Amino acid sequence: DSYTPPAPNQPGIKIFDTYNLSRLVDYIDWSPFFKTWELTGKYPQILDDPVVGAEAGQLFADANHLLDRIMADDLLTARAVIGIFPANSVGDDIEIYPSSPPLTVHHLRQQMSKAAGRYNFCLADFVAPKETGIKDHLGAFAVTTGIGVEALAQRFEQDHDDYQSIMVKALADRLVEALAEQMHQRVRQQFWGYASSEALINDDLIAETYVGIRPAPGYPACPDHTEKRILFDLLQVEDQIGVELTENFAMTPAASISGWYFSHPDTRYFGLGRIGSDQVADYAQRKRISIDEAKRWLRPSIVDDSE
Repeated sequence: DSYTPPAPNQPGIKIFDTYNLSRLVDYIDWSPFFKTWELTGKYPQILDDPVVGAEAGQLFADANHLLDRIMADDLLTARAVIGIFPANSVGDDIEIYPSSPPLTVHHLRQQMSKAAGRYNFCLADFVAPKETGIKDHLGAFAVTTGIGVEALAQRFEQDHDDYQSIMVKALADRLVEALAEQMHQRVRQQFWGYASSEALINDDLIAETYVGIRPAPGYPACPDHTEKRILFDLLQVEDQIGVELTENFAMTPAASISGWYFSHPDTRYFGLGRIGSDQVADYAQRKRISIDEAKRWLRPSIVDDSE
């Protein structure tokens, strides 16, 4: 009752057709890069590890050499599209109001038993309910650094250089995560502006100590990949930045990320956990799909009746 949602400084859609890769270097989280090569350890400490430090150091040097070449010769293209829209929650759904009728984003609620005073979360909880009359907003984004990756990887493969082929794909994965991180920071500080005085170093960003979250359809809080179609239609992702969805709702190029921006200071990431057949039926009704189709996409989250 005492909270007033922040109005965005720059509402609507913004397109970044060619994003300068050099702006992303300081935002790279290198730790997952080493996991790609089955080296366990946190960057930069892994470089001094007595067991894998030498190998990690060589990988890091090779990665930065290729990264310099990619930036110097414009071998990969980074693009982004974001949007911030008026929105309100309606039950466990969120209505977005760029058009009439509004687009509806569908969410699911935790159903596990919890101790008294602990809540069963749904992402819709973090947007003001429509019946309150409070004006709230929801953001959306899609980013990619994968344009040019396959062509470059194929060039390396034709030269029988599988090492560099794997390396360019691993770098593209790190760069798209860095782009998602930097774009979210710009949303918080500039475009939405609800955290304009934020001053965080990269370790803080990696630890997600900032206000707000950016959950992606298909991840623990919203495991239904089909919701990407709503997000893609909202931002016109295919036309704006050239990222497409496969029939199974995977993004192509692979080094692409999409998701939602929530601004409420109490937002948090959570896992949906297992849900019952009653919620599956309710979800199917809200999405206007069959229960069988809902089960197809939610199967890993549904409680087995035999349990």
